[in-house]
Amino acid sequence: MTSKANFTDEEWTRLKRAPFVAGMAISLADPGGPIEALKETSATLKTVLAAAEGGNHGELVSSIAREAAGDARQHKNPLGGFKPSKGATAGVEILDELRDVNRIVSEKASPEDAAAVRVWLLDTAQAAADAAKEGGFMGFHAERVSEGEQRMLDSLGEALAAPPA
Repeated sequence: MTSKANFTDEEWTRLKRAPFVAGMAISLADPGGPIEALKETSATLKTVLAAAEGGNHGELVSSIAREAAGDARQHKNPLGGFKPSKGATAGVEILDELRDVNRIVSEKASPEDAAAVRVWLLDTAQAAADAAKEGGFMGFHAERVSEGEQRMLDSLGEALAAPPA
């Protein structure tokens, strides 16, 4: 079984912030107003809390989520030192960060635990994308997941793909 002991402190910090980075990816992919951002952030936090309470992603994910939730309760910045640039490069930096997280879990966790982390991060991004309707006028003709969000979900799927055996 993979545990915190398998990772350096820096790697563990990156694992704890990864779901928030995935949620941020969605918010930056199609920036809406403050209400949309709040809904997306809230959905991200809910998926972390659900995993912390023993969700269906396994013990490694639960362990990561418990610590991330504990940090949030102590009002620590969930992004823990990760601050992408503003503008067009932010999406690239986010994808690079999640590719690195994928590499870390692929190298240091069991194949089952690494797969569970990847699924959890994608589930977190999907929850953020589903949290707020985008576009339209006063809710009419709005879409659940915008084109920009779907492109980012597709890019996250590529960044978090299982490495070839």
